[in-house]
Amino acid sequence: MTTPSLSGRRAAALPGRTARRPWTLSKAAVNGALVLATAYTLLPLGWLLTAAAKNTPDLVGGNTLTPANFHLGRNLHDLATADGGIYFRWYLNSLLYAGLGALLCAFVCVCAGYAFEVYAFRGKEKLFGLVLLGVLVPTTALALPMYLLASKIGVVNTFWAVFVPSLVNPFGVYLARVFCAGYVPGEVLEAARMDGAGELRTFWSIGLKMVMPGFVTVFLFQFTAIWNNFFLPLVMLSDSRLFPVSLGLYSWNTQTRAFPDSYPLVVTGSLLAVVPLVVAFVALQRHWKAGLTAGSVK
Repeated sequence: MTTPSLSGRRAAALPGRTARRPWTLSKAAVNGALVLATAYTLLPLGWLLTAAAKNTPDLVGGNTLTPANFHLGRNLHDLATADGGIYFRWYLNSLLYAGLGALLCAFVCVCAGYAFEVYAFRGKEKLFGLVLLGVLVPTTALALPMYLLASKIGVVNTFWAVFVPSLVNPFGVYLARVFCAGYVPGEVLEAARMDGAGELRTFWSIGLKMVMPGFVTVFLFQFTAIWNNFFLPLVMLSDSRLFPVSLGLYSWNTQTRAFPDSYPLVVTGSLLAVVPLVVAFVALQRHWKAGLTAGSVK
């Protein structure tokens, strides 16, 4: 039997070394793509941070990224005093629409998802199928029918015309049922019933606490959707005192051609409008991450 030569052994070792090169190249490509995606995501925020501190000539002239001529304090003062301080009224309206609406919507969705998962009743799956059909319908397609309904009951141009539709979220019901299926064991509910707890007590004391990560997830999704909602308030509202911050900034932005001094108000107001979303995600990310990764270890 002949033994391979030294050059043969080196040749045999070469494929092994060349096989690791594509892995190295692919890792570098993935890291490069992640860096580009991060830069693409953060660039608008960086532009907003610097542009909010610029005056009208810098904004119109395109000098928004230059590290000079900061007027953030002046812009905030103008924003607080413009039109009698109406911006912060819009801000409060958005907090009511989004905060209270998302809280009630998340509770309704968790209740519905819990009922679909725990209880057996006639036509349950058909009714849940209708809920899933609601996920396929875009919200903009429902704006006109909701306006006609609101007009018939006389709530157009009121707080309720925007607030009540935000309490319904078919995707939230589906998501809540998925969380209930993974978080609420039937044995625990049966043990609570054997101890004499009623259905409402079982849900409130056991089921709701177990599915809290799902509650927080639905809340964050709905809070973001309501805060960024624009078309429904545009259809429903004509009184500027009821505008959310998104519609209010749009109304200011439409005046910038005639009144260029409104540019700093729009940009600075847009910067402040991002703050509640960032605070909500940072404050609740512990519950949200727990909800999204709980099934990965089961």
